[in-house]
Amino acid sequence: MKRDGTTADAVQGIVPGEVLVPTSIDEACAALAELGAAGRASVFVGGGTKLSLGAPPSRLDAVVRTAGLARIVEYAPSDQVITVEAGLTLGALQERLARDRQRLSLDAPWPERATIGGIVATNSFGPLRARSGAIRDLILGVSLVRADGVLARSGGKVVKNVAGFDLPKLVCGSLGTLALIAVVTLRVHPLPEASAARVVRGLDAAAVVALASALRSAQLEPSALVARRDGPARPWELALRFEGFGAAVEQQVTRLEALAPGHVGDQDGPASAFAEHQRTREDSRLRLKLAALPDALPAVERALAPLAALHEGAELAWYPTLGLGFFSTVAAAGAAAEGEDETATATAIAQARDDLRALGGFLTVEDAPASLWGSLATWSAPSALALHRAVKSRFDPGGLLAPGRFVEGI
Repeated sequence: MKRDGTTADAVQGIVPGEVLVPTSIDEACAALAELGAAGRASVFVGGGTKLSLGAPPSRLDAVVRTAGLARIVEYAPSDQVITVEAGLTLGALQERLARDRQRLSLDAPWPERATIGGIVATNSFGPLRARSGAIRDLILGVSLVRADGVLARSGGKVVKNVAGFDLPKLVCGSLGTLALIAVVTLRVHPLPEASAARVVRGLDAAAVVALASALRSAQLEPSALVARRDGPARPWELALRFEGFGAAVEQQVTRLEALAPGHVGDQDGPASAFAEHQRTREDSRLRLKLAALPDALPAVERALAPLAALHEGAELAWYPTLGLGFFSTVAAAGAAAEGEDETATATAIAQARDDLRALGGFLTVEDAPASLWGSLATWSAPSALALHRAVKSRFDPGGLLAPGRFVEGI
């Protein structure tokens, strides 16, 4: 299907001339071949949950929507492998897997809207990454449509497949700049027999680091882990979820309570720290992704302090075993209000980025008000910039796929 573009199809404020909605892989190949032959630039859109990630496209003639590519191609429950088209949402995938007591061990935001292709393209993840890894750890194979409309396949249906170039991992986080992700093969896991969530409250940043270290020493293995703090004057809380066989879950909870006596509480339901963290990420007006060494949380907190002072109630979340985190202001509380000092916000973000870089980390702007786009760079230039440019040139020599969206205008 083809139609004229509208403001609802805009990518960071740029409206495409047309929108294509292929309903099969063959149609997707034909659409890309037609666009490529005419030298027309395109951006791929799934659920549209992370269109704010990356710079605005330098050219945008067409948007290719993947909603029509939402089939389950093959599913082998006994092998714990599923192959799906990229337009299938995470929620729909989990619903199908649950019928066979399985799941994709990934908790990316907006599960009812986020598509598998979009999750791969943006490397989206949640607290389950603490144990199960990111999408690059779960992906086994991909089928890609190149800028010239040619279908290419890589990977397979088994976990131990290391022959050839690891194309599935290469497209993770590529923002649609290399090819249209058409079909994805994923490793899935059995649903746990039992699950228990707990929260340790009243911590400071140093205590979060110390407790995370104590968890490792005690050989506790939470399936999900996130430390969060709402506002600069608030204490930290560390939320943990244990999953597995019933007796093992009970044992881990008991050992946690011994590590932090008097500070551990139940943490299930819509008011849990996990649910609050998910809501904040999904409703954020300004969202920054952070990285540093896992034990650098006190320094990360100091680096974000000037920005936090400008946004009362903003969440600072940290995945303490990974050295990754998010700074998020909720739309209602993020002072979209007329009094917000956007110049001060941009200055504080730039300073936080410099401070994190000095720690060996980084700061990525995942979402921001449109009025800030012109004054904020999504990324700082990576040391491997020449390699990024070379890969882009090999996959998309005409520069037609999401041009300008990736780091340094790639």
